[in-house]
Amino acid sequence: MHTTKLYETDFYGWTQEQVSLLKTQQWHEVDTVNLIEEIEALGRKERQELRNRLGILLGHLLKWQFQPNKRSNNWLGTIREQRVQIKLLLEDSPSLKPYLDKVFPDAYELGFALAIRETDLGEQVFPEVCPYTPAQALNSGFLPSN
Repeated sequence: MHTTKLYETDFYGWTQEQVSLLKTQQWHEVDTVNLIEEIEALGRKERQELRNRLGILLGHLLKWQFQPNKRSNNWLGTIREQRVQIKLLLEDSPSLKPYLDKVFPDAYELGFALAIRETDLGEQVFPEVCPYTPAQALNSGFLPSN
């Protein structure tokens, strides 16, 4: 009961107590319900980060392709940064790789919205379906042409 109350009032304190209980193998004292919930949330967060970074990448690839006269080092820097961050995320959590194909359409929706918001172009200019494959999007040598 103490650990459950601590979870609600001092999350960091709760995490430290759970670590201590696990290290000393005091299994009966571990707040398993909340610990399971937090571990599941960590997995969701990793998937969300992959989706969001991929969305930013796809949005900038669209901007690069459909506004060639406004290309900038800033856009190129964002494209490179997102590719590196995605690569590092997949290296840290290789089991996310199969999720890449699953999340790609959702990430494209985010990228599509970003491109509309950050350009003077209407949504009819951009393809409804992503014109890039996941392999192309993540390839450091790929930049779409107009």
